[in-house]
Amino acid sequence: MSWSWTLYRYMARQFFFGVAVVFATFAFLSFSIDVVDLFNQTAGKHVPTSAVIGMALLQLPDLCLRLMSFAVLLGGVFTFVRLSRSQELIAVRAAGLSAWNLLAPPLAVAVALGVIAAVAFTPFSSLLLQRFAGLEARYIHDQPSQLAVSRNGLWLRQGNLAKQSVIHALRVAEQGVRLEEVIVFLYGPNDTFLGRIDAQSALLQSGAWLLHNAWVSGPSGHPAHRGDFQIPTTLTPSRIQESFASPETMSFWDLPGFIQNARLAGFSANRYELYFDSLLVLPALFAAMVFMAASFSLRLARLGGMGRVVVYSALSGFGIYFLGDVTQALGISGILPIALAAAAPASAAILLGMTLVFHQEDG
Repeated sequence: MSWSWTLYRYMARQFFFGVAVVFATFAFLSFSIDVVDLFNQTAGKHVPTSAVIGMALLQLPDLCLRLMSFAVLLGGVFTFVRLSRSQELIAVRAAGLSAWNLLAPPLAVAVALGVIAAVAFTPFSSLLLQRFAGLEARYIHDQPSQLAVSRNGLWLRQGNLAKQSVIHALRVAEQGVRLEEVIVFLYGPNDTFLGRIDAQSALLQSGAWLLHNAWVSGPSGHPAHRGDFQIPTTLTPSRIQESFASPETMSFWDLPGFIQNARLAGFSANRYELYFDSLLVLPALFAAMVFMAASFSLRLARLGGMGRVVVYSALSGFGIYFLGDVTQALGISGILPIALAAAAPASAAILLGMTLVFHQEDG
């Protein structure tokens, strides 16, 4: 059969429509479940209903991004089954169009969606997720410590509304447990300046920072030398690590710079590098979902058993999701190379899907 732009555009529109329907369904269900969950978390805390709805809306783009691969998979199944039931696929195949030509438009759409999701959608979703994190800290959790990494060192804020301290360190060791070249700014209620501490190093102990070779000055600015000086803290090594912003709160374009700064500051950046690499392979993952959808629906749609198509497709999607969780855990722990951990789920899905399509097409 001759190569037809009209047919290919039609297949691309049908696939995009199928993905859009499934994606919209997932978005509605995710929003509904998230609203119920947020109401449960804020029960008894006198949080306005409008704030809860707003938090759910802010978190929705990130949830949709996580579910987009499932939308591509089930959207592909929905499209192929619908075209088969209307006899369109049968007519196209009878005219001599191979399965590979048939899959070219959906693959092009899936890859385009992956690129758009990575480079254009993540800046939007990360910005809204940052605002959600601030509201979550305000309405659900106690005011947490906040940590930021820059080229000039580490900035860490701890405390509560009554008393706060802002810590700056030029160098970090032992994943944040030991700080070098430390400056601590002390504040009271209403951001009242209480003093400053300059220390050679700071060591995180149980319930306190132990400052070595410290110079302590009050609001008047007169310093006094202390060999060792303690300031109370509720931080632990794990909480310091958790104080980093979630990778999902950073856009595709901001991640490379943050990864470099985190490494210069002495922190592990494995989970940020893994998230960045997973965004790079997102187009390949979406293409893999098309192959998986085609392998289950093209043949079974002609033979009947639509229930089996949906069940097999859903199970395969959960299998890829589970494999992704396993490889991510191995990548973050350093057992697997980061690039391999990010690419493994998409590679496995593509190989499996192409094998099944080859089997159905060529026997």
